[in-house]
Amino acid sequence: MTALTIGIDVGGTFTDVVCIAADGGQTLAKAASTPADQSEGVVQGLRNLADALGLDLAALLARTTRIVHGTTVATNALLERKGARIGLLTTAGHRDVIEMREGLKPERYDLRLPAPEPLVPRHLRLGVTERLRPDGSVETPLDPASLDAAIATLQAAKVDGVAIGFLHAWAAPQHEHAAAAAVAAAMPGAFVTCSADVLPQIKEFERFSTTAVNAYVGPVVSRYLGRLAGRLEQAGYRGPLFVILSHGGVAPVEEAARLAVGTALSGPAGGVAAAVALAAQGLGQDLVTFDMGGTSTDIALVTGGEAALGRGRTVGGERIALESLDIVTLGAGGGSIAHLGAGGTLQVGPRSAGAVPGPACYGLGGTEPTVTDANLVLGYLDAANFLGGARRLDLAAAEAAVAGLAARLGIAPEACASGIHALVNARMADGVRLATVRRGVDPRDAALLAFGGAAGLHATAVARELGLRRAAVPIFAAGLSAWGMLHTDLRYELTRSAVTPGGMPADAALRTLFDGLEAEGRARMDAWHDGATTARRGADMRYGEQVFEIAVPLDGIDWAGPDLGGQIRAAFHARHRALFTYDLPEEEVVLVNARLAVVGQLPRQAAAARRDQDVAPVAPRRILLDGAAVVAPVHRFEALAPGQAVVGPAIVESATTTVLLRPGDEARMDARGWLEIAVPPG
Repeated sequence: MTALTIGIDVGGTFTDVVCIAADGGQTLAKAASTPADQSEGVVQGLRNLADALGLDLAALLARTTRIVHGTTVATNALLERKGARIGLLTTAGHRDVIEMREGLKPERYDLRLPAPEPLVPRHLRLGVTERLRPDGSVETPLDPASLDAAIATLQAAKVDGVAIGFLHAWAAPQHEHAAAAAVAAAMPGAFVTCSADVLPQIKEFERFSTTAVNAYVGPVVSRYLGRLAGRLEQAGYRGPLFVILSHGGVAPVEEAARLAVGTALSGPAGGVAAAVALAAQGLGQDLVTFDMGGTSTDIALVTGGEAALGRGRTVGGERIALESLDIVTLGAGGGSIAHLGAGGTLQVGPRSAGAVPGPACYGLGGTEPTVTDANLVLGYLDAANFLGGARRLDLAAAEAAVAGLAARLGIAPEACASGIHALVNARMADGVRLATVRRGVDPRDAALLAFGGAAGLHATAVARELGLRRAAVPIFAAGLSAWGMLHTDLRYELTRSAVTPGGMPADAALRTLFDGLEAEGRARMDAWHDGATTARRGADMRYGEQVFEIAVPLDGIDWAGPDLGGQIRAAFHARHRALFTYDLPEEEVVLVNARLAVVGQLPRQAAAARRDQDVAPVAPRRILLDGAAVVAPVHRFEALAPGQAVVGPAIVESATTTVLLRPGDEARMDARGWLEIAVPPG
């Protein structure tokens, strides 16, 4: 029997399930997402995949060797403030660190901006008598009576999770671990997490905040992953279940449950992983990812074939200082609701119709006009071919929803639909600028990689707005995030703070520090994986008078060579110059955090070659482009032969996605499975 690997991406509207067979064959199935319990939608998606392959669910899972899952459970819990009730144990006198933050407001010039509400209310932030010095030595021993009193308060409050963050625990974790053992003994059902295990590095606010988020989402994520694993096991699955994390690597389900905060960007990470894989396959080394789904649009940058990583992300107003992909998320998707804003102007999003009731044209009770409704009214979507005909869209309901908003604006319904389409394009172009131009990157030499179910209808308009000359839409655009999850590897991240007098540890201390991290990381990877592993070293560094650090890759360092500290300083100067156009060779260089990533390589299946078949366009359709009616030829995505060209205006559609080619666009089918589009200047 042919072995299968399966990727699963849960979106706000649909759950995408992609399988790749050992012979390279690829199959995509979709199911409606089930926000109340995402595992229900996942299992339904697997059933739909089994049907597409002519199997029952048990037979499908018996042939499956690996499942990789991207989940939005942690993200939704943070955005909707529906996480666990948690408490915080901290060093006496420091319970307000997570409320004081860094002393800065997110929008410093907004004088009316209220202070963020901490995840842990003040009466559940409890001081414990103990104190460590910055070198890890004990200033004040952990007081059992003080700890017991704090635990009793948390028991009485019936908290679900407990975050433990003591001063300088990054240097020595013994007090945190002793407190965690005491909490676990007294509160056996609670989710307990220590800052020394989540983020062992300096800066109390970032460490405490990340740990508090882990406690807040941990019970929710653990319950969900437990339900999912149970459902899969009951259905007959016996293979490994992996979860993609915010940094783009995957981890076993048990690790994802332990470090639940690491799943905060799990969903969009799969799309960036797919972009890196497609860059390696020849799409281009510089890509702007444009992932437009039903609820949101995620944008990221791939440069030189590698995705940008960063730290200090804020999700739902909460700081998460773990390493993560640098992704910009907008509240703009196919389900984004059009409405009247301040002053009676047309606005689109960020509120979404979601999966239930969904856009008006879904016929599930939605009455407000969405981007999908507007696209249907404009003729860009085939009402009879949505999801390959599995669901018929209700054109009359879409027209009624758009007409209601048009009447309030005092314009014709078709003009309103065109305005909705144009406005969401402008919003998404601004999102690309945020991900590129505001970071000092000119996107015009990159290709726009458009995926997600809705992106193909907007890709070339967004590219024109930005001056990009190339766009690409993969044949599996609607499920590319799930596909990307099958093209990434196991990854385990470690960090240790290493600030010393003089800024740079001695060469022997540097070798000991990084060798120790690598030994620890490889030991952890050996428990997960029996294949090949690699380790990548890096550091957070700054000049002596600077406040914030930059991430410096240390891949080219000769760790056995002379003047190791000098090599690392030179790497920092070069990185600073690349980011900011200058460096200061005479200034002191400070190594703040040592970082190491251990990667366990997972097997890949090569994509099957596309068949050579040239089918003439079918079913021309009347569409509206910029207010003018046009009869556009319609092409089947799957029927385009490698090298076949399509000139706009035209539509290219598959069962799960539609691509709109505007006048002047010229698309050509690549043999490797994507539609490459040359976009004229705007």
